[in-house]
Amino acid sequence: MKFAQFKTKTSDGSRLGLLKDDVIVDVTDVASDMISLINGGAAALRDAQNATGKAAYALDAVEYLPAVNAGKVIAIGRNYYDHAIEGGSEPPKSPLLFTKFVNALNAHNAPVKLHAISQQIDFEAELAVVIGKRASQVKEEEALDYVFGYTCLNDVSARDLQFADGQWVRGKGLDGFAPLGPFITTKDEVADPQALKIEGILNGEVMQSSNTDKMIFKVAYLIHYITQAITLEPGDVIATGTPEGVGVFRTPPVLLKDGDVFDVVIEKLGTLRNNFVNP
Repeated sequence: MKFAQFKTKTSDGSRLGLLKDDVIVDVTDVASDMISLINGGAAALRDAQNATGKAAYALDAVEYLPAVNAGKVIAIGRNYYDHAIEGGSEPPKSPLLFTKFVNALNAHNAPVKLHAISQQIDFEAELAVVIGKRASQVKEEEALDYVFGYTCLNDVSARDLQFADGQWVRGKGLDGFAPLGPFITTKDEVADPQALKIEGILNGEVMQSSNTDKMIFKVAYLIHYITQAITLEPGDVIATGTPEGVGVFRTPPVLLKDGDVFDVVIEKLGTLRNNFVNP
């Protein structure tokens, strides 16, 4: 199943929708938002799937919201070998963690502001993991039991801030720099999160093309590793890193500018699209 958070053109209130037969069926009566759906467990999923007689909307007739109101987004740096190499770095020997704060959350089809504080704003297509239940000190072999689903994320990055600071939180944490969605696909539809084609497409040109099987640290290990130190709550997001092809390491660099459109396309999950605009 695929779920989205959205608004309609006639109401400002947030709604929860289920993708069914190429329309979004309003299932807000089952769960008010994505966190409530996750916390509702199997019963809520069953009730949403069986919802009938509810309002339905065309995919282009709604305003998408961030796919989940995550309490925290934990991101992984240099998690694809070729991406580490293109940046002149050795692949890490353990997961390299940073965070994107909730102010960075953004939605499918929403504009992303090119903040004036940076002159080198870049794209990063990533697989995002949405946690389904409280996770602390999880064993690797049990880690995928803690997943609710998967979605697309663009780890938008202000490279000049990132490199100047010597750490990544400011450069990757600007307002709107974590578009997420449009749908969360429940884990039953993704047999293996390490077997998904992933692409980043800028203005129709493929810039990144890889597969999640090329991750250095796999999803299950990341959940295990993170939860030895940090408890994950339902709705928390892990951004699992980007493959090679980002703009800053190209010759010449390809950095985002006013009017650009970037798509994150992941097999089984769909397409996250954002346009970039001057402040």
